[in-house]
Amino acid sequence: MGGSIPAYTGPSTDTVEGAALIVSYFQAIGVEYVFGVPGGAIEPLYNALAVSSRNGGPKPVLARHEAGAAFMADGYARETGRLGVCVATSGPGATNLLTGVACAYDNSVPLLAITGQPSLPLFGKRALQESACTGVNTVGMFRHCTRYSTLVSHADQLENKLVNALMRASQLPHGPVHLSIPVDLLRTQVEQRLSPQSLKALMAKPSMIDEDAVRSLFQLVQKSSKTVLIIGGGCGEAIDALMHFAEMTDSSFVTTPDAKGLVHPHHPLYRGVFGFAGHVSAQKALRDNVDLVLAVGTSLGEWTSGAWSDSVLNQRMVHIDATDEHLLRSPMARQHVRGRIRTVFERLLDMMHIEQASLGLPWGNADMGRVRIAANAADKVHLNEPHKVHAEETPIKPQRLMTELSKHFPPTTRFVADAGNSTAWAIHYLELRNRRMGLVPAVAPVNAEGEIVPQQRRGERRQDHAGWLRVLMDFAPMGWAIGAAVGIARGKPDCPVVCITGDGSYLMNGQEITVAAQEGLNVVFVILNDAALGMVKHGQRLAGAEQVAFELPQINYAAMAHAMGIAGHVIESPEDFDKLDMEAILKRKGPTLLDIRIDGEEVPPMSLRMQTLDSIQD
Repeated sequence: MGGSIPAYTGPSTDTVEGAALIVSYFQAIGVEYVFGVPGGAIEPLYNALAVSSRNGGPKPVLARHEAGAAFMADGYARETGRLGVCVATSGPGATNLLTGVACAYDNSVPLLAITGQPSLPLFGKRALQESACTGVNTVGMFRHCTRYSTLVSHADQLENKLVNALMRASQLPHGPVHLSIPVDLLRTQVEQRLSPQSLKALMAKPSMIDEDAVRSLFQLVQKSSKTVLIIGGGCGEAIDALMHFAEMTDSSFVTTPDAKGLVHPHHPLYRGVFGFAGHVSAQKALRDNVDLVLAVGTSLGEWTSGAWSDSVLNQRMVHIDATDEHLLRSPMARQHVRGRIRTVFERLLDMMHIEQASLGLPWGNADMGRVRIAANAADKVHLNEPHKVHAEETPIKPQRLMTELSKHFPPTTRFVADAGNSTAWAIHYLELRNRRMGLVPAVAPVNAEGEIVPQQRRGERRQDHAGWLRVLMDFAPMGWAIGAAVGIARGKPDCPVVCITGDGSYLMNGQEITVAAQEGLNVVFVILNDAALGMVKHGQRLAGAEQVAFELPQINYAAMAHAMGIAGHVIESPEDFDKLDMEAILKRKGPTLLDIRIDGEEVPPMSLRMQTLDSIQD
């Protein structure tokens, strides 16, 4: 990335060690925790973190594997809205980070990865774990999965490149950045030329929009007799404005899988999830006599577009997004509106209110600004096999499991679903039943005539950009949710976190549960135990492929937890949930593991994925 830091208005008389400069910048932008695994090439940074910890500044969190550290930084960033930071030593420490950084890249999560290097004079001499251009080139590797990746090769570069990295991570499109820093430069004395206030100003998000495009969109909305919104995962900070717009225009809305947690699952205008593991009601809402579809904050990839469904990708669609990368995927759209989503919809609402005033209509007039609740059950969210959410069989049905999780955890809970069957079951069946929600927009009040009365939401700012359910799209590594849950809990320790993961994912990354124990974090790890890689098993069956390489051993994961000093429980039936002391679990200063023996013969709602695989074979 180009650019430079602002000119300094006077000579500096103070110098600090390079590592201390980095940590001071973390503190200036509000970063509380740095996730990683130490090593010789990164030792000075940990020395600086030790001093910082004693003085109330950023603290290190010791991961068990560098990929876990990156997943934790990812979860922390999603929860807090701050930059996630992960660090690793040179060589294999850096390469271990790659999967987590690539995950953040493809899911647009702002993250800074710092990796070490041997001292500069040792480059090219086959020093231990050398990973510069003269060894295993990790800087080059990271260039393919970051927005910015560079080697700091001189002390005078450190501040400038650090600021460039921080700016690039904070700008759209969001994503990870990477600095590779030789250990001698971390120990070198450097001048700190930038104040915390100047750094924050450089990282401020712009609110620019295309005014003409918004005016054109307003005219389309005026002419449309039926508008449907597709709310994507990029709508977190704009969700209040979007709900206000939907209620003002009586527009039904669906979400992409990664945006389900942004909305209230009982809102009368909600029609379910469109895309992977979605609902028939969402597909119906987009087909039935629709004039205009507003696709907002979505990448329109395989899982978020219904495998590039022509019910969405057509000339009825207006694509609204802040990044050109997303807009490039919808060349057939009627219109593109580029800009910060919150700003676009606030401007659109301004136009609607001005139009309303010009017509002499008071706020809340029945002809504009009220939404009639559809009495027809056909308009509600339709579940696959809804009878199974009440099934009493043993082993427990995954559908019933999602119902039990929905029922037993409070509305402040953050759910994180791992790649595989866990994601599919959660997207389709999981919900929060308590309507007194703090995480998602409240259901608008209803009057005696059965109409929603829109509420004035202008000016509100959602701090929770990721919602109550977090899942991955595009790049979806197994085990992400385990680390991410720890990062979420570290960023918001007062809210319970539930990690829904499979036994296969747990065998890959389950050691990170000990980080939650060491940090005293209230995370409930829900293991879907069916002794199989479930999505592989069912995918092979549905495709008529060979049944191979999906079986896992029968393991008592609760016993494993006990061996680590962690509370664990085996759940085989719905009645077992009622035996849990949920109050004690939610008050525990540490994790709990629930080993759920699920019915492995239940097929998850993965038909969209199979449809895509079938089309490739054809």
